[in-house]
Amino acid sequence: MPDESTPIPRVRAVSLSPSHHFSKIPVSSIRLLEGLGVEGDAHCGETVKHRSRVARNPLQPNLRQVHLVQMELFDELAAAGFALRPGDIGENITMGGLDLLALPVGTELKIGSGALIRLTGLRNPCKQLDAFQQGLTQAVSGRAADGSLVRKAGVMGVVVLGGEVAPGDAVSVHLPTGPHRPMEPV
Repeated sequence: MPDESTPIPRVRAVSLSPSHHFSKIPVSSIRLLEGLGVEGDAHCGETVKHRSRVARNPLQPNLRQVHLVQMELFDELAAAGFALRPGDIGENITMGGLDLLALPVGTELKIGSGALIRLTGLRNPCKQLDAFQQGLTQAVSGRAADGSLVRKAGVMGVVVLGGEVAPGDAVSVHLPTGPHRPMEPV
């Protein structure tokens, strides 16, 4: 029986951009396409669409079809003096009530009535963050107690089952079987 004192994770905002701009535009809903990503988004496709990765090998699989960020990151950054809104750092789905960074590779997120995303890894913070707001790269990077780098700029995933996703949609978490592997940059 679920713990009723724990709020259900929910989508807070959805965004897309048909061109390769740093920020994405908030919209009322997005359509996830199985094996491709967000319909109408510049990163939609079976093969990699991120420009630096295309330059290295345009035939590698697209493990970055959907970018997800937890709303709590925006709250943390606001406390540090940054002004960010959903979509500003390039995410497609902003959600609240779920520690995305703590989930293992292969975790599946069922969103709304049927869309399913499998998490593939972490977004690696890059210098584009500083071009957007000075100091943002450092603000979304930290150090764990053991000195290892902590990347807080969100997680990436692939679409397993397509469907509409909109703000307010509930999110359920399905952990992978077997040993859990922590996420690494993809």
